[in-house]
Amino acid sequence: MTPARRSVVPVRRLLLGALGVALLALLWETYTFLGPVDGVVLGGVTVLPRTSDLAMPHLWVMAERIVQPVTGAASAVPLWQAVLSAALFTLGIAAVGWLVGVTVGLGLALLMQRFRIAQSAVLPWIILSQTVPLIAIAPLVRRWGAQIQFADFSWESWMSVALIASYLAFFPVAVGALRGLTSPEAHHVDLMHCYAAGWWTTLWRLRLPASVGYLLPALRLAAASAVIGSVVAEVSIGLRGGIGRLIVEYAGAASSDPGKPWAPIFGSVLVGLVAAGFVALLGLFLRRFRRGEASA
Repeated sequence: MTPARRSVVPVRRLLLGALGVALLALLWETYTFLGPVDGVVLGGVTVLPRTSDLAMPHLWVMAERIVQPVTGAASAVPLWQAVLSAALFTLGIAAVGWLVGVTVGLGLALLMQRFRIAQSAVLPWIILSQTVPLIAIAPLVRRWGAQIQFADFSWESWMSVALIASYLAFFPVAVGALRGLTSPEAHHVDLMHCYAAGWWTTLWRLRLPASVGYLLPALRLAAASAVIGSVVAEVSIGLRGGIGRLIVEYAGAASSDPGKPWAPIFGSVLVGLVAAGFVALLGLFLRRFRRGEASA
């Protein structure tokens, strides 16, 4: 790919992303205007949502509400400021969970690539680990963590959330990195053996560069999983200060203030975009190794 074409591709992706957002907004407003007020219910199941002002407020109502104070108190901060503060809080926890998950996932991938017996023994458990519901294990993680005491160290509630985020993040990294590390063709590996290259040299010179195309999509998926895990864990253990708690708190105001509950939802979307953007920047530093990306 020529340098000129490389510079055009990111711009085109941004334009397509903006077009997708615009089409989604147009679809929202079109259904709000034309859809049935009471929705469509078939056999007791809601097929199409209601289009009342409480159920589906207009986009400009959400935009107006986000610049207004959180409450009617004189000292209340603007809603956008409260959401931004909570988004930064959640983003920090998700970043810690992402780093831990990536480290664990890469370690497991290296272990499984180095020893075939480890792959047979560990990979099924890695897959089964993702079948456990977060709502069930989040309170347990907090309870177990509260029992950890080491000198002046004490387990904080946010650490439980970060651990849950890493629990979701390590899976795509482990699977994607394993696929990437085993992607070099046999004759390339044989050539390294002919040069008397050891496992570490082969890993550094051949397997890791070859795994970049598989690893970057896995890192993006891990970033999204870390954000989702952080939000869900905040709700499950009742951690204050993050987006998850705001979603629960503001949901009660939907009947009288329909624009308010959507603010933390947009905040969680912002956290996800920032996380994905960070991985995209990481991909720029690794672009010389990218011969194409494969789905994790």
